[in-house]
Amino acid sequence: MLQPQNQQTDVFISTGIAGLDAILAGGLTKDRLYLLEGDPGTGKTTMALQFLVEGARRGERVLYITLAENEVELRAVAQSHGFSMAGIVVHEVIPAESVLDPDEQYTVFHPSEVELGETNQMILSKIDALSPSRVVLDSLSELQLLAGSPLRYRRHVLALKQYFAKRACTALLLDDKTAIGGDQQVRSIAHGVISLQQLESGYGAERRIVRVLKYRGIDYRRGPHDYVIVSGGIVAYPRIVPAESREITSRQQVGSGLPALDVLLGGGIEEGSSTLISGPPGTGKSSLAAQFVVAVTARGQKAAIFMFEEALNTLLNRGDGIGLDLRTPLASGLLTVSQIDPAELSPGQFSHAVCTAADQGAKVIVIDSLNGYMNAMPEARFLTTHLREVLTYLGQRGVATFLVGVQHGPLGTMGGSVDVSYLADNVLMLRYYEAGGAVHKALSVFKKRGSEHETTLRSFEITRQGLQVGAVLDDFRGILTGVPVRVGREKGEAEDG
Repeated sequence: MLQPQNQQTDVFISTGIAGLDAILAGGLTKDRLYLLEGDPGTGKTTMALQFLVEGARRGERVLYITLAENEVELRAVAQSHGFSMAGIVVHEVIPAESVLDPDEQYTVFHPSEVELGETNQMILSKIDALSPSRVVLDSLSELQLLAGSPLRYRRHVLALKQYFAKRACTALLLDDKTAIGGDQQVRSIAHGVISLQQLESGYGAERRIVRVLKYRGIDYRRGPHDYVIVSGGIVAYPRIVPAESREITSRQQVGSGLPALDVLLGGGIEEGSSTLISGPPGTGKSSLAAQFVVAVTARGQKAAIFMFEEALNTLLNRGDGIGLDLRTPLASGLLTVSQIDPAELSPGQFSHAVCTAADQGAKVIVIDSLNGYMNAMPEARFLTTHLREVLTYLGQRGVATFLVGVQHGPLGTMGGSVDVSYLADNVLMLRYYEAGGAVHKALSVFKKRGSEHETTLRSFEITRQGLQVGAVLDDFRGILTGVPVRVGREKGEAEDG
């Protein structure tokens, strides 16, 4: 049944895929033809089913035309994700078993000349009978092979485009890219092109990326976006664009709960700032970050910890051993702890999880550690840019972010492989030093953008009763070298001489 095509570019329909509508700046423009392309295994069928499930949920007539998989296989895919196929009509256009019979082979005409016409008739007759508002055609590679020549294939797709337009139908054409040289033909014709890619990893799960290559008249979110296929369908993670949510607000200081530490910091850590806590292994970096978590949750505010190395049970037991109660805020819901699986993570997933914690009200977020973050995704490029976007997003929402960075060597040499000190607003440095036949710890503030701070070095201890920031180490020089000299002793020796 002929219907007038939607002439407005701001009338969208949802794809039914979490995150993809945001990438598309609202969804798909109604009554247009779209190309969904990707190699086998990238999730095209799953995405197409979600598109139709969303339409059926809204009471629309929807149709899935398959030229490759049969209805049983499609319903099995839907069942594996828990999709309801109620209201979705599946129409099979698959060669019959008779084509295997030598007596049925064509002798006068080329097979494609007959089969393409028969295939068209089966497709169009079903569309005319159902008059659907959403159609999925799977897949174009079959039509391309039947067309035989690029010219005939292009004319065929153009005719389909006009056919769908006259019936006020939004069509999603799938292309598995197995045929040669056909993708550019359809890309030029389609109103929008969505590309799915699967990048192999040297270890762990592969990384999947969705790109919108073309979308006429729409200012969509450009660039690569991570997505995953999980039980329940496809979830896309739009790339963070901090400029979309910039705001100017006043910032308060977040106290640590330790008076001496707050004095060292000039009153505390500013909301919306990022703090790098750096030092050698064992100096108490994670414990220092946890101190801020305990302080903010004690005031009834939320916090979140993202851990790459340490297990939750280890974190809680360690907190019990040094007087930091993390179990109470965790049980009350003020604290959320996420154990990151390095082999299964993509930068987009991590960014989404951290930003979601901020959107849900977390005022302090700890990423422990930067080394684990970098090592978890060694083959992903632009990780520093990802991190900058996350920190900017969190800063705009008034979140105090703490980054734990492990330096090399017992003395904490500065030549580490992870250097994000230029991104952080504040840098707290922990150091070992030897004095009196024992190893001690020192804490200092190397950088702080939000306010004035002490430039001194203070003693730092981890005890059963909690963290202790002590007096200024003014009777030593050379602490940063690891082997300090007591100034008072030098003076005494000079006087004796």
